[in-house]
Amino acid sequence: MSEQSRFDLCVVGGGLVGLAVARAITETLPGVSLAILEKEDSVARHQSGHNSGVVHSGLYYKPGSLKAHLCVEGREATYDLCAGAGIAHTKSGKLVIATEPSQLGALDELERRGRANGLRGIRRLGPEEITDLEPAAVGLAALHVPEAGVADFSAVAQHHAETLRAAGVEILTGTEVTGIAHDQGGVTLTTAVGKISARALVNCAGLHSDRVASMAGLSPSVRIIPFRGEYYQLSGNATGLVRTLIYPVPDPRFPFLGVHFTRRVDGTVEVGPNAILALGREHYRGTRADWGELRSILAHSGFRKLAMRHWWSGSTELLNSRLKRLYARQARKLVPALRHSDLVPGGAGVRAQAVDNRGNLVDDFVIETAGNTVHVLNAPSPGATASMAIGRYIAGQVRPLLLT
Repeated sequence: MSEQSRFDLCVVGGGLVGLAVARAITETLPGVSLAILEKEDSVARHQSGHNSGVVHSGLYYKPGSLKAHLCVEGREATYDLCAGAGIAHTKSGKLVIATEPSQLGALDELERRGRANGLRGIRRLGPEEITDLEPAAVGLAALHVPEAGVADFSAVAQHHAETLRAAGVEILTGTEVTGIAHDQGGVTLTTAVGKISARALVNCAGLHSDRVASMAGLSPSVRIIPFRGEYYQLSGNATGLVRTLIYPVPDPRFPFLGVHFTRRVDGTVEVGPNAILALGREHYRGTRADWGELRSILAHSGFRKLAMRHWWSGSTELLNSRLKRLYARQARKLVPALRHSDLVPGGAGVRAQAVDNRGNLVDDFVIETAGNTVHVLNAPSPGATASMAIGRYIAGQVRPLLLT
């Protein structure tokens, strides 16, 4: 850290959203002193560095919602940034396939939402048209969504960080926030390396956003429940089974998109993710469970209501996670030629999913302002796609705090 310990603005969290907020502020308010406080030793170490790389189109989201608006805006900003900075990306398009008659109504609703959200080129396909685009895929009907794609979001985060450092922003890694106090001049943050003061604070702490909000004196309206998504990859010649992105029709009860296929920018094909309760906010494959965090989750009334309501679906996801043959069975609904031996273990990510006190999985983005602090309390998928639009949105909220 430099000798300066007071800034106009501190952003807690060095993921895509925190970096995008900082970038939007520096672009609209040049001269503002700004620090990003990141507890890890580099940026984008959690959700931003463990996502599928999909640039979402805006197909799924309720028209008029904050998520729909910011996804569409952020999608175009992502493509523009990648093209201008030479970051690997492909606007490959995707298929959302109905494999059962019971899914056709939900496919109709997705088409309606996509058109309401301004998607261009979206079209309904029959079985033969599906195989024209994806020869190994099958279904009763599908939507082709040409504005979806993939990008290297880790490279996007690194590009943001380099741009911000060049603009004089301090990115303080290894700087975990352990306390927040309000004073006449703004806020004072206690960190692992000392105290830092700021006129305003933006909380983009992702998996820990509700904890940071509580430190700042809020009683958050939601609780972060971590869900782990586990991926497989296609091995050998099986990678040729998938050309672009192939998705099932999602279960409308959940804000998860189901096991799907993603051809990434490096040519690998991922299968997944599933969604199971993580045993800790940073419980990746091969890491220790956080039993204290698990006890805290189980004690939360909203989670208990959620678990009681959806215990069967949760049990099914857990079983699929443990048995590769069952995981492959889910994937074969879309690509029947897939064999379970074609799947090799891939990565895993932990999604910060907000749950309210009534046991509802919160679908829309949740951004709350309190005094001179702004808190991003829910920014799951399409958070990476929407990150630059979220940054601009929050910059609009922060600007009055810095101009007074």
